[in-house]
Amino acid sequence: MLTEVKCKNAKPMAKSYKLADSGGLYLEVTPSGRKYFRWKFRFAGKEKRLALGVWPELGLKDARLKRDEARLLLASGKDPVALRHQEKRARRLAAANSFEAVALEWLDTIKPSWTPDHHAYTLRRFQRYVFPEFGHIPITEVDAPLLLDMARKIERGGTIETAHKVVRACGQVFRFGIAAGRCRSNPAADLKGALKARPPVKHQAAVTFSDLPELLRKVSRYFEDGHGDLLTQLALELMLLTFVRTTELRGARWSEFDLAERVWLVPAERMKAGRPHWVPLSDQAMVVLTRLRDISGGYELVFPGRNPLRAMSKNTVLFALYRLGYRGRMTGHGVRALASTWLNEAGFDPDVIEKALAHEEKNRVRAAYHRAEYRNERRRLAQAWADALDGFRASAGQTGAEIVPIHQRSRRFRC
Repeated sequence: MLTEVKCKNAKPMAKSYKLADSGGLYLEVTPSGRKYFRWKFRFAGKEKRLALGVWPELGLKDARLKRDEARLLLASGKDPVALRHQEKRARRLAAANSFEAVALEWLDTIKPSWTPDHHAYTLRRFQRYVFPEFGHIPITEVDAPLLLDMARKIERGGTIETAHKVVRACGQVFRFGIAAGRCRSNPAADLKGALKARPPVKHQAAVTFSDLPELLRKVSRYFEDGHGDLLTQLALELMLLTFVRTTELRGARWSEFDLAERVWLVPAERMKAGRPHWVPLSDQAMVVLTRLRDISGGYELVFPGRNPLRAMSKNTVLFALYRLGYRGRMTGHGVRALASTWLNEAGFDPDVIEKALAHEEKNRVRAAYHRAEYRNERRRLAQAWADALDGFRASAGQTGAEIVPIHQRSRRFRC
């Protein structure tokens, strides 16, 4: 019979050896000094061994209890080794089918069609809010009460909008799981009406057209007046001229520009809708890019940050507007709102404007049949908008000067 002292004093030898206890239980000592409790038994006429644990993590008393439990299984006609393999397989399957595993598989599948930033934000939300709550649970066992409990915790943190976004993302995971045969229902759909109502949508701030001349004048003097560096001023100017999103602007690379053809092609992986965006360059945009060449032409990025291998901060443009006195009055996205309003009132085809803004077509039937790029029209549109900005800028500071209504100054721009 074994004792704890015998187990402790068992020394390694050149070959593995066994110290018997009782009822088929023994301690195997390996040349490396590791000590394993095993149980020897016979099932269907064959001798088998069941690993019970490692000493001293598993003591002798507990090893005997495990042996006795296995003997009861054997007495009922079950093979303890086969049952052990089945349990391990079940655990592996459960891990592979956990909510976290399915969510990561969905994120990997959807990644090519999303921008890197959007994919990273979504993954971080899962890692912060979802996986700690039920990431380890099989997706088939995640139900509406579990989802609601998780959402309530987010709401208590004061982020109601985030709660809605996280639940919506979970719903996408369940839909993916259903299609892949990993689950049969989407409990996120059962939470409709259970979450706190979203706060009213706050539209991105944008100045009025009567304030636009002064904004343009301040931007053109941003560096000269000591508000910041010339690179930031040129970023503001190019954004005003091309009305691209801030994230598309600051990540611009010189390899995306064909200055001979006067085109900027933003690749799909940097676009919100996951499709490449063709941006025609007006005369004024070409002047800005020529100035930028003198500053950042030796780098890969058009707008490098302090570390030239990384793009300028996502807040650079916003903080520049703050320094000019437009906190709460103007944002980078506000430029897109101004351009959209002016171009629509100027009589440009709405389909051309939507293409120029890189807006995703919400109507799937319309999108399937509406693939035109309108490149000639978009070149005219870009130049018209740039000329209009020149006109607004020229009117800044003119006392008594009349700002011509958009619909009057736009007649020559119709296409």
